[in-house]
Amino acid sequence: MTENSKPHLRPFDPRFSCGPTKKHPGWSAEQLSNGMLGRSHRANGPRQRIVEAYERTAALLECPPDYKISMVAGSDTGAMEAAMWSLLGPRGVDVFAWDAFGGRWTKDTRDELKLADLRIFEAEGGNTPDFSQADPQRDTIFTWNATAAGARIPNTDWLSENREGLTIVDATSAAFAMELDWSKIDVLTYSWQKSLGGEAQHGMIILGPRAIERLEQHRPTWPVPRILQLHNAEGTGANDVIFDGKTLNTPSLLCFEDYLMALKWGAKEGGLPALIGRVESNFAALTEWVERTDWIDWLCADPAKRSPVSVTLKFSAPDISALDQAHQWRLTRKMVALLERENAALDVNPHPSAPAGLRIWCGPTVDVDDVSALGPWLDWAYAEARAEF
Repeated sequence: MTENSKPHLRPFDPRFSCGPTKKHPGWSAEQLSNGMLGRSHRANGPRQRIVEAYERTAALLECPPDYKISMVAGSDTGAMEAAMWSLLGPRGVDVFAWDAFGGRWTKDTRDELKLADLRIFEAEGGNTPDFSQADPQRDTIFTWNATAAGARIPNTDWLSENREGLTIVDATSAAFAMELDWSKIDVLTYSWQKSLGGEAQHGMIILGPRAIERLEQHRPTWPVPRILQLHNAEGTGANDVIFDGKTLNTPSLLCFEDYLMALKWGAKEGGLPALIGRVESNFAALTEWVERTDWIDWLCADPAKRSPVSVTLKFSAPDISALDQAHQWRLTRKMVALLERENAALDVNPHPSAPAGLRIWCGPTVDVDDVSALGPWLDWAYAEARAEF
């Protein structure tokens, strides 16, 4: 394909990374200048800023009033491990995993916590496990939207409202992008670096009344690192101060200011329905391109389980899909390099644990016009790259 065959229209913003994701429209570093930098996070002013972030989070996520919110270190990983290390133990545990991140929770429960009563349900390649195996008597760990696999839970019907066990939900790429059924959630975690385009290394944990009750009734038998402790110093309940603006370690007040900006942007856009609407528009634009393109297809075959936000695609042209994964990954890397050189699309490669192909972020900070302009550039890069095969 010649240089003249390049599309004329580029995405205005070519950032389609699945994390960290692009900043919200209108973002600028100058807007952070009002942050309380160079201050102690324990001081009254910064602490009020942290509490404001929690309150705005609850409002934007439409969180029930009796749920408690705190920032924790270590991104979503730190939040999930804080939940598992602090809450698991008194009941059997079911883990549902179908991508690299669900695999982490599998390893934590099996190899680190070494839970004796553990059941693991796994799937790969854009598929999901058999959710009907969930037992309401047991604690349940799962990922709402598997970012690396492009597959999400189809619904929450498989979770009982009358469950006795806790549900611990990794929602890192679902929060602010999908509707959440709070009646089925006891613990929810996510990171700032996903749907709102925040900075990395900060995670959020939201505890419902049943999780707080577990903290009051149960103290783990294993040592819990200080950075993961959700119990108070006496081990008799929740560490309430972390839900009131104090944090287990020192946070970045600059990152908190950035997160507050994103929350304000989300509220100004129209709240959660508007953010979900942006995702749906982006996904519809990308779907239109996928459905008319013969060399690409969904990694997740079931539309009901297909992620609309971390869209994961595989090569479908017969001669390419017949190649082994090493050769298909060569094609992916070549396409990614071409697109980056042209500043037409950045970071559209899949997660390293996933099959070769493409992964396009359609989260709420992405503009639909950029998604619409992306397809022709993907066609161009594919034609250029496959000429070598």
